[in-house]
Amino acid sequence: MFRLGCDNRVCAQSEILSGLTVALALVPEAVAFAFVAGVEPLVGLYAAFMVGLLASIFGGRPGMISGATGAMAVVMVSLVAEHGVEYLFAAVVLTGLLQILAGVLKLGKFIRIVPHPVMLGFVNGLAIVIFLAQLQSFQVDVDGVTEWMSGQPLMIFSGLIILTMAIIHFLPKFTTKVPSSLVAIVSVSLLVIFLNIDTKTVGDMASIKGGLPQFHIPDVAFNLETLKIIFPYAVILAAIGLIESLLTLSLIDEVTNTRGRGNRECVGQGIANTVTGMFGGMGGCAMIGQSMINVNSGGHKRLSGVSAALFLLAFILFASSLIEQIPMAALVGVMFIVVIGTFEWSSIRIFNKIPRHDAFVLVLVSGVTVATDLAIAVIVGVIVSALVFAWENAKHIHVNTYIDENGSKVYELNGPLFFGSVKNFRELFSPEDDPADVVIEFQNSRVADHSAIEAIDSLAEQYIKAGKKLHLRHLSEECRQLLDKAGDLVEVNRLEDPSYHVADDKLA
Repeated sequence: MFRLGCDNRVCAQSEILSGLTVALALVPEAVAFAFVAGVEPLVGLYAAFMVGLLASIFGGRPGMISGATGAMAVVMVSLVAEHGVEYLFAAVVLTGLLQILAGVLKLGKFIRIVPHPVMLGFVNGLAIVIFLAQLQSFQVDVDGVTEWMSGQPLMIFSGLIILTMAIIHFLPKFTTKVPSSLVAIVSVSLLVIFLNIDTKTVGDMASIKGGLPQFHIPDVAFNLETLKIIFPYAVILAAIGLIESLLTLSLIDEVTNTRGRGNRECVGQGIANTVTGMFGGMGGCAMIGQSMINVNSGGHKRLSGVSAALFLLAFILFASSLIEQIPMAALVGVMFIVVIGTFEWSSIRIFNKIPRHDAFVLVLVSGVTVATDLAIAVIVGVIVSALVFAWENAKHIHVNTYIDENGSKVYELNGPLFFGSVKNFRELFSPEDDPADVVIEFQNSRVADHSAIEAIDSLAEQYIKAGKKLHLRHLSEECRQLLDKAGDLVEVNRLEDPSYHVADDKLA
């Protein structure tokens, strides 16, 4: 629920409490992603603190939460395994520099090419990934062997999850002064502590106690060989981080009906990762789950993200013993609510009402997100959408023909001429059967690419061989510039060639 028109004191209170809620949810996530990457838990916690703090200050989307993420952690595994954690820190620094460069070059604007079905697939796929990530909390270690919970432990764990979800769902019906997620975590934690209920806690994952992160230049050789090792990882990490951050930014924009700044977010994420790599953190990006917790808890300003980071640092320095007593069931319950709120249930309702290719892209992106990672899923979705768009538009090209007052046959072309439509374009003409003078009318069409230019050139050659003249009329300014730019590559531009009877009627 969004609070508009609140006074400064109430707004600040809402932002800080929302930050506290997010910080509690960040702890197990950061620890889990550190394990995924093959590094110590504190490496993940420091990343969650520093990336969260700096991205909140310098980023382009107030209210969005950043930290260590699973999408980036998966990429780090092989680098850490083969070369060690110091190379990871160096790669994170380079990742940040690449992200800053992307922001300076204003590449954030390209997020607008992501179609809506891809966005829906991204959101649904990520909701499924968040849900699946919680299932590991239902596992316990028995004599060194990981097993699924069963019997009474499973009943207790499930009951606490249901209680957490019930508090989050019903409390806002009575009051919205305190984030319902925070109340749920605190209430369930107190219940477990005072009733001495035996259930899995944060402390069962790992100890989160530590000191302040220390400035640390990555202990690697600064030479070309090191660059060859870390550069491929840095490029992938930068791409994944920016794609996830910009898509999360777009989602939060839609939820809050506000507008973030994509290029500034690129720079903010870059600053966060560059600094984090210099302080022993594993890097990170925007987190859709924690961001949704934040905005749903009333955190819409930078203060909520800053508060979450500072609370997380306080947990590490002073309150580790208390935080480690929080039952995992409470945090799992919060994340299950996030899953329910994140998944676009409307996409199921409209599934049979949207074009089949859009429905296919939606399902494809969701599946690839779950099977691989977000970056690959979005890239695949954009490519498939582009190919479908090209295929559909290729079928739209057609002509109307008539004989004008000068006795010339006019082909009135309709639809774009590009690589996908050139085959159909060629089939529209019959040079052998046409009169001596032919005009192609481009008023309702446009020349889009090199394939289109080559198709025009090839058609012109056919008319010349047949001893006939071909005129191109009413080309748009962009089309004329494209043909002019091609220069010697396109014969139709060579109006002075007496042996080539083709005219570009620019003034017609």
